[in-house]
Amino acid sequence: MALARRKPTRAVRVGNVQIGGGAPIAVQSMAATRTQDIEATVRQVELIAAAGADIIRVAVDSTKDVEALREVRARTSDHTRAALSVDLQESYRLIENVAPFVDKVRYNPGHLHHHEKQKSVREKVAFIAEIAERNDIALRVGVNCGSVDPEKTAKFGADDVGAMVESALEHAQMLDDLGFHRYVVSLKDSDWRKVVEGNRRFVAVRPDVPLHLGVTEAGMPPDGIIKTRIAFEQLLSEGIGDTIRVSLTVPFDDKGQEIAAGREIIADVEAGRFRSVPAHFGEGLNIISCPSCSRVENNAFVELAQDVKQMAQYAKDYAVTIAIMGCRVNGPGETDDADIGLWCGPLGVNLKRGDEVVGHYPYDSVLTHAHALLDEVIASKGLAK
Repeated sequence: MALARRKPTRAVRVGNVQIGGGAPIAVQSMAATRTQDIEATVRQVELIAAAGADIIRVAVDSTKDVEALREVRARTSDHTRAALSVDLQESYRLIENVAPFVDKVRYNPGHLHHHEKQKSVREKVAFIAEIAERNDIALRVGVNCGSVDPEKTAKFGADDVGAMVESALEHAQMLDDLGFHRYVVSLKDSDWRKVVEGNRRFVAVRPDVPLHLGVTEAGMPPDGIIKTRIAFEQLLSEGIGDTIRVSLTVPFDDKGQEIAAGREIIADVEAGRFRSVPAHFGEGLNIISCPSCSRVENNAFVELAQDVKQMAQYAKDYAVTIAIMGCRVNGPGETDDADIGLWCGPLGVNLKRGDEVVGHYPYDSVLTHAHALLDEVIASKGLAK
């Protein structure tokens, strides 16, 4: 089965790129450097653009990041065809500062409750939409299963996909009511099954809204590509998806792999080539790791993720999940549901068992403690041979 006729979504302009409205599926990636490291960020934006990206995203979390972004934009806009997007985390008001330098802004509905709690979410969304309209930029409503609004989490309980979908539908309706229609939506999780289910459920209600597809924290190649391919093959073959991002944990200079993998998946689905899934894929050890971005506080995170994967190969047949996260934004929450979590900070790593921190260790010694903890988890689950 080849790529199905695309859903007739509205067209959303992002710089010189169109998302939806029958346009080719746009492929994007995200800079893995610290935004304030201007030289490295410019180099990576250019590297990702050279790999064929349509949209390149950077993260902004402070006024210093904004100043760096201004310089990055100035040094890449003349010769980089790709549109520039920015990822706002917990400080939604920074959109006023970054909007003049980008083509699109992504905000996370689950983070809007953190600041200015005396204001309603609708007031905050109205501020975001007004700034976007004034600066002629697009928006992405980026919902993640792991960071949904606490009220939604309480309402839906174990149905975290339902909470994610309702959050996305609610924000799409708010933007529509405000008269702002230049937006796309993403519904992401590290579990490809939830990505497929969430997007299908959203499309059943709002088939007109362009969708950004992605399996967040897919991990390292090849498993990260396989997880993403499974989700994309199902959704794209149903005509769902207008732009995609393959999120891989790779060294900074290899971020172009995300673009290459994304284009290969699209080409295969369009040609009706569906890759077989390895037998028992996903049944044993599951390693989740974020794709690294400018929020990563220590570049040793990427090497640590690779070392953890190698160390844990002896447990490949055991149903154990290990999550390795590179920043304070995703670290605490995204590791809670894993058997073992490594939340990486600037100087050391918080080693967790479920939602409990069992110790804080330097990068050069945490692997030994993680190995011991893995043995404990295997034994406690009665999985030891």
